[in-house]
Amino acid sequence: MVWTLVIFLVLMFVLTKFAFKPITAAVEAREKALEDAIDAARRDRDEAAKLLDEHRKLVDQAHADAQVFIVQGRAAGEKVKAELVEQAHREQQHVIERAQAEIARERDRARLDLRREAVDLAVRGAGRVIEQNLDTESNRALVENFLASLTPAESKA
Repeated sequence: MVWTLVIFLVLMFVLTKFAFKPITAAVEAREKALEDAIDAARRDRDEAAKLLDEHRKLVDQAHADAQVFIVQGRAAGEKVKAELVEQAHREQQHVIERAQAEIARERDRARLDLRREAVDLAVRGAGRVIEQNLDTESNRALVENFLASLTPAESKA
């Protein structure tokens, strides 16, 4: 039993002198590497959480900006629509005014043509009635003066 104890003590001395220090150093190095890896993982996780938070904020800001653009686009569309409707109304009014002016010109021209025909018929009729050929220009002036002196109520009757 003594030899077992001696062998044990010699083995213990040899292991302590040559093996335990490198083994302990390797275990400590491994522990330090694991702690460093855990710390790096925590830092990476914290950084990832910060990046995720920043990305969420950016996405939220992008959604808000998109909503603003949509509202502005709708407002611009409504403005353009209102301007187009207003322009169409102005053009419509302009066309109506031109048509009314054209109708008034045509009516006045028709009245003038009708008056000329009436004068011509009256002069020819009067010339036949009195059976003398008067100067047509003087007759025309006489009848035009007479028609101009009539009021609209008298000319309709």
